[in-house]
Amino acid sequence: MQVELVRVDDAFHFEASGMSGVPVHIDAAENIGGTNSGARPMELLLMGLGGCTAIDVILILKKQRQRIDDLKISVSGERVKIEGTEMTPFRSINIHFALKGNITEAKAQKAIELSMEKYCSATAQLSPSATITHTYSIDFAE
Repeated sequence: MQVELVRVDDAFHFEASGMSGVPVHIDAAENIGGTNSGARPMELLLMGLGGCTAIDVILILKKQRQRIDDLKISVSGERVKIEGTEMTPFRSINIHFALKGNITEAKAQKAIELSMEKYCSATAQLSPSATITHTYSIDFAE
């Protein structure tokens, strides 16, 4: 896998693209000279984690013949500064799955656990340095 970042302005705004060719804008916060023209790099890590597990959960639920009307993922992360550096990596992350549809609770729970423990490469990447937890809710369709 390879990605490329191309600088857009004379500050911190970049346009990134990967194998899909879809552009993603990245920028720094305004308080350090960014123009708020894109996501922050650490936000992208959480977005990637959310996207990875969302795809897994949808695929698993479809294989289980569950009807998914909607899925919203909220990912929150707590960062802690490493002493003697300016680095503030994530130390704890929670992913909340808000499912809507004709979905049994047992199958939703199983799909999420399979994603977290077996399928999601982003979870595997981040879990050695951060505790990743998950919660879910289901809005049952009629």
